Amino acid sequence: MLDTIRSIRCKPDADTYNSLIHAHARAGQWRWAINIMEDMQRAAIPPSRTTYNNVINACGAAGNWKKALELCKKMTENGVGPDLITHNIVLSAFKNGAQYSKAIAYFEIMQSSNVAPDTFTWNIVIHCLVKVGQYGEAIKLFNSMREKRTICPPDVVTYTSIMYSYSVCGQAENCKAVFDMMVAEGVRPNIVSYNALLGAYASHGMHKEALETFKLLKQNGLRPDIVSYTSLLNAYGRSAQPEKAREVFNEMRKNSCKPNKVSYNALIDAYGSAGMLKEAISLLHEMERDGIQPDVVSISTLLTACGRCRQVTKIDAILAAAKSRAIELNTVAYNSGIGSYLSLGDYEKALELYALMRTRNVKPDAVTYNVLISGSCKLGKYAESLKFFEDMMDLKIHLTKEVYSSVICSYVKQGKLSEAESMFSSMKESGCFPDVLTYTAMIKAYSDDGSWRRAWDLFKEMESNDVQPDAIVCSSLMEALNNGSQPERVLQLMKFMKQKQIPLNQKAYFEIIASCSMLREWKTASEIIEQLDSSLSSISVGTLNHLLNFLGKCGKTESMMKLFYKMVTSCSTVGLSTYAVLLRNLLVVGKWRKYIEVLQWMEDAGVRPTLYMYQSVLPYIWRDNSMDYVTLLQEKISMALPNLIIIYKKTCYCSLMQ
Repeated sequence: MLDTIRSIRCKPDADTYNSLIHAHARAGQWRWAINIMEDMQRAAIPPSRTTYNNVINACGAAGNWKKALELCKKMTENGVGPDLITHNIVLSAFKNGAQYSKAIAYFEIMQSSNVAPDTFTWNIVIHCLVKVGQYGEAIKLFNSMREKRTICPPDVVTYTSIMYSYSVCGQAENCKAVFDMMVAEGVRPNIVSYNALLGAYASHGMHKEALETFKLLKQNGLRPDIVSYTSLLNAYGRSAQPEKAREVFNEMRKNSCKPNKVSYNALIDAYGSAGMLKEAISLLHEMERDGIQPDVVSISTLLTACGRCRQVTKIDAILAAAKSRAIELNTVAYNSGIGSYLSLGDYEKALELYALMRTRNVKPDAVTYNVLISGSCKLGKYAESLKFFEDMMDLKIHLTKEVYSSVICSYVKQGKLSEAESMFSSMKESGCFPDVLTYTAMIKAYSDDGSWRRAWDLFKEMESNDVQPDAIVCSSLMEALNNGSQPERVLQLMKFMKQKQIPLNQKAYFEIIASCSMLREWKTASEIIEQLDSSLSSISVGTLNHLLNFLGKCGKTESMMKLFYKMVTSCSTVGLSTYAVLLRNLLVVGKWRKYIEVLQWMEDAGVRPTLYMYQSVLPYIWRDNSMDYVTLLQEKISMALPNLIIIYKKTCYCSLMQ
């Protein structure tokens, strides 16, 4: 066009050049835009601020932030100062080029130049702050905008960015609060706003709330897009409702919204998470029939599902499927495969996959090593777990909270308390704050070492650091306290658990009863037993027998029998050991009639009493001169003897054969 103008002897002016630059900029042809500006300068026509803004905008739209910044500097050098539009264009260039930290730094320089930002500026900065994880700073800017709404009022983009930040942090309630605030302040949500809220609900499996939001979206005249449907699908998948997720998937197709890879992968995850591996794998083929090629995310999702479904052979099949489709495994996929092999106890296969990962120059990350360290530790391969830690250190991979915790657990399992303490201190010094798992491991280590006071101090430190304790850490501390002859503190800890609404687990019940036994605190023990109704079937027989024995020794025979009746009605396993505890304690208090009744219960339940059980009660019956019972017991003894002789002979025969 420029050559045509020149050929008819028309000299282009500034407006001509600017129009051509603007046209090429809008078409995304940033090189052409720069060339025309250079022609303009050769023609001795100085580029204006509008000229520079158009060229910078063309570079920024293409994500070429380096060229955009270079032109901005040149603009200043040529005496054409940047204005707000220029700054916004440069900030957009950084954003489009994923240079979020540079955008934030540039904004700080911009503020020192006394150029007042507008809503568009703030939106870019908030977006970049969210992307680099500075959520608190993003929310501060948002609140500042709301305070100065007459100057820079927040718009739908602002609200949506803040909603997204809460969504990423897993704060669905705050995300909804911002959504409601937006509506209350007269800003109409768009499809992106609704999708941000749907995504927040989906991450928590809050399918009811997600469905309500999905319906509201349609009621307000918006059409759900692929993101809307996939988020709702995800919400059902995360709440273990794969059939509902499939319904959403089918509805998506019905409404002419073609599923993409993300949708398929979400549905694969829904079935895989529910243990429906066959259905998850079938989706891989359905995906291909739909003209969509599975990707590494599809493979990673299936590999994770194999670990959940305990299918070792399927892991090999999925890895082969990835190879036949030329899908290169990335770090996440290798992590999924290694983790699944280890969860199934196949250490050798996990090691082979790790070796393959290194051979193919796929860089392992902190997750890789955490999976290897924790997995090896669970399989009792403590030396190997620490070798992986050494590999990680050699590669200079940053240690995460999870890795620190896994290494500490490995040291604790090996009884290496000093090494565990050293790692625990390093963890805190690095600014990587311990979580409840780390504290549990250390408290267990102190318990095994007999250091109840250090375990107690660590628990107090945990509280001061606002780490919420759970039933596992509390019961581990109870064990340490009992081992250190501190039963009063155990009961103190029990009250703390009640205040914090932390449910008692099996170990806690055992330790509390042990403390009550030491203190002869039968009232507290009785109260604990009253709480057992709902969880009785999940408590081990050993713990229940301990409870029965404690009550018997305290002379609380009625409470002992009451607990036994609860055991029977809750379908707990009642065997010879349980009956032995009952009989022994009944005999101590001389309740021989109840003793004989329990013997009959044993026989009715198919549990054969021992000869000793029959013989032990005879002196009590003779003393009360109850000859009818004597005759009954003697008959039972005579009937039991032949069976005992047969069992004895079989035992002797087996011993001889060996």
